[in-house]
Amino acid sequence: MKFKFNPAFYLVLCAIIISPTQASDELNVYSARKEAYIKPLLDQFAHIHNVQVNLVTSKADALIQRLIGEGKNTPADVLITVDAGRLHRARQADLLQPIDTSRFANAAPSQFQDPEGYWFGLSLRARTLVYHPQRVTAQQLSDYESLADAQWKKRICVRSSNNIYNQSLVASMIAHHGGEATQQWAKQLVNNFARNPQGGDRDQIKAVAAGLCDIALVNSYYLGGMLNGSDAEQAAARQVKLFWPNQNGRGAHMNISGIAVTKYANNLPLAIQLIEFLYTDAAQAWYGDANMEYPVRKGITTNPILLSWGDYKADNLPLKQLGTHNAEAVKIMDRAGWK
Repeated sequence: MKFKFNPAFYLVLCAIIISPTQASDELNVYSARKEAYIKPLLDQFAHIHNVQVNLVTSKADALIQRLIGEGKNTPADVLITVDAGRLHRARQADLLQPIDTSRFANAAPSQFQDPEGYWFGLSLRARTLVYHPQRVTAQQLSDYESLADAQWKKRICVRSSNNIYNQSLVASMIAHHGGEATQQWAKQLVNNFARNPQGGDRDQIKAVAAGLCDIALVNSYYLGGMLNGSDAEQAAARQVKLFWPNQNGRGAHMNISGIAVTKYANNLPLAIQLIEFLYTDAAQAWYGDANMEYPVRKGITTNPILLSWGDYKADNLPLKQLGTHNAEAVKIMDRAGWK
């Protein structure tokens, strides 16, 4: 009989076996994650440590601008975002403070942390391909680079260039191949678009199912969410298959949801305790069940849908480079006509 992991049970168990702090305290969290995907974990943390956790949610760029405006008077202790590029942007704006990375050396692979301790990845967000198996075979697919091939003329769906996930993918291409080669790739890729970019990743999946295109670039958790969604979403999601790109090379492009301690945090010890809590087995497993994201720690994945997609090779590019090359990526996409 196969043991079924129940993250909710283990979160409750953590609350029982971890001794709470004696004194009541308070932690203020700014989060670009939607409330449903972070508040249950924050509530557990608050219960364990007998503290009050105040949550403010908004778009990442809006939170960064808020931190800039608040300056030394910010109440925020922690910033949580869903992209390494935004974390890099916050660091460049001098909004974060470094934390000793040795505290988390065994929690997350080094490429998913800022090398100087300014931010830490919590969950993995893979940029994958979905395809319609009646019009495309897995043998025809290989890597991101080959999406520029002539065989895909008018067959690819993707969201707009102002989307940070696409910007980070292009930034990774710059890191691997340089700006000139990436510019040529982007131009050829745009020529292969089946339609002008529009909608979110779920819309790209639905477009493949509806025959508007044959393959699409999407984050894997959107497909997982649709497989657990409404009847209509499930019907569309079951018509497509997921493909892991670049498995014979550098590996699939990865991004993260991540956390950082703000420069003027009022409760540094509690902020660090929150990071430690979010690296526990139960909290890591929760990401897979709540949002179909891969835990950043290895060996934690338990969700049946994630397991059904099999093992994959991840790009080991340090995610700091996604932020470093973001501005150039945006310019390349604009020059290529990626709307």
